[in-house]
Amino acid sequence: MIFAFGKSSTSISSKSQKKKLIYVITPSHSNPFFKAEADAAAQKAKKLGYDVKVAVHDDDVAKQSKLFDEAIAAKAAAIICDNAGADATIAPVKRAKAAGIPVFLIDREINATGLAVAQIVSNNYQGAKLGAQEFVRLMGGKGNYIELVGKESDTNAGIRSKGFHSVIDKYPKMKMLARVSANWSQTEAYTKMESLIQRYGKSIQGVICGNDTMAMGAMAALLAHNMKDVIVVGFDGSNDVRDSILRGEIKATVLQPCWEGAELAVELADKYIKTGKTGRPEKILLDCTLITAKNAKYLNNFRLLKK
Repeated sequence: MIFAFGKSSTSISSKSQKKKLIYVITPSHSNPFFKAEADAAAQKAKKLGYDVKVAVHDDDVAKQSKLFDEAIAAKAAAIICDNAGADATIAPVKRAKAAGIPVFLIDREINATGLAVAQIVSNNYQGAKLGAQEFVRLMGGKGNYIELVGKESDTNAGIRSKGFHSVIDKYPKMKMLARVSANWSQTEAYTKMESLIQRYGKSIQGVICGNDTMAMGAMAALLAHNMKDVIVVGFDGSNDVRDSILRGEIKATVLQPCWEGAELAVELADKYIKTGKTGRPEKILLDCTLITAKNAKYLNNFRLLKK
C-alpha cells in the first residue's frame, strides 16, 4: 500500500510539473523588429510558466506551413505568429484551429476572420499619418521627395503609403519625384537610392520610408554623396534609427509597439488557455508614437522606456 501510494504520488507530481508549449513563429531575426517581437513573446511566455519554441519562416510560406504542422504535432498550447502572407497563412491557421490550437497573430493580419483568436497589429495608418505630418513640417510644406515602399505584397506597405499620402498630398508644393519599392531591405534601399541620386541629384530634398531598414539604406547612400541635409523619415522605431536620429542624420521615425503587441498576444494566449476566452475582440489595433530627437534617447528595442 505504501509502495503504491508513493508510485502514484510521483506520477502525479511529474505530470503537474510538465509545462505547456507555446510556439513563436516570425520572419527572419536579421531584421531587429522581428527579433524584438520574438524575444518579447518568448520572455513573457517563460515568465508565465510556459516552455517556448522560437522559429523563423523567412517569409517563405512553405516553411511557415511546415512550422505550423510541427506545432500541431507537438500539441502546442498556442501559436504566436507574425505571418508570411495575408492569404497564404489562412490554411495553416485553419489547420491549427481544427487541431484545437489557438493562433494569435501579431504585426500582420490575414485576409480572414474567425480563424485566429486574435490579430494584434500596429495602427499603421495612424502611424503613417504621424510620420508624414512630421515629414511635411520638416520640409516646410514644400520640396521634392522620394518615397521608398516596402514589399508590394505586404498589406502594411500599402497601408503606410496611403497614410503618408493622406497627409502629404494636401500640400501642392510637395512634389514626389519617385515612388520605389525597396522590399523592406537596407541593402536594396541603398542601391535604389544610389540610382535615384544619379537621376535626380541635389534636387532631392526629402525621403520618406515605409520602414527603418530602408531609411538606414537611404541615409547611407545620401551620406556617401554628401547629401546629409536631405530630410529622411522612417517607420518602426529601431535602435539603429534611434542612434541615427541622435547623430543628427535621420530626422524622425514612427514607433510601432511590436514589443507591447507580442507581450499582449502571449497574455491573451495564457488567458485563453486557462478560460477559453480572451475578453477582447479578434482585431486589436495598437497606436504608434512619433520618435524625434526629443524622445529618441528613451527608445530601446521598440519600446519607449520613458516619455
